[in-house]
Amino acid sequence: MALGRPGFNKGPRGPRPPFKRKEAEHNINEFIKAPQVRLVGDNIEQGIYPLSEARAIADEQELDLVEISPNADPPVCRVIDYNKFIYEQKKKLKEIKANAKQTVIKEIRFGPNTNEHDFQFKLKHAIGFLESGEKVRAYVHFKGRAIVYKEQGEILLLRFAQALEEVGKVEQLPKLEGKRMFLIVGPKAKK
Repeated sequence: MALGRPGFNKGPRGPRPPFKRKEAEHNINEFIKAPQVRLVGDNIEQGIYPLSEARAIADEQELDLVEISPNADPPVCRVIDYNKFIYEQKKKLKEIKANAKQTVIKEIRFGPNTNEHDFQFKLKHAIGFLESGEKVRAYVHFKGRAIVYKEQGEILLLRFAQALEEVGKVEQLPKLEGKRMFLIVGPKAKK
């Protein structure tokens, strides 16, 4: 005996809604509604055709008639293999994503009473990060009562920014948020 609403399969996690088919991104063949279309593609004479004639041309070449830009007047349609067209589009999109550079932010932590050796050590790392094109977010973390040294922390961050002047530019001046004071330095544009 099946419980639940009709049309729902009852699984171990409860009812599952019915499967929804994904609609095509473009209108193709008989789904194109415009009376006239501007036809483009390989091995065809480009121009404005009645829809029935454009579909006949696509059928003759055993290809699909795909509406590329539906908002144009008349809509632009291309005679192509639709599956190959979708594959090419996905390939281009994947290539664009691969070429998009992700901004990497490296964090460097200081205490309000950081000594000179630690400061120089962290400065050297920050210079390396900036030279390789990454952003640096330096912060002073105030523990417990150390918040009374916030002026000291700000001076430390400003000194850090000044030491990085040749390889980076300050994107955000020291700013206190909770128990941390931040400074963001980005790489200088290469000439």
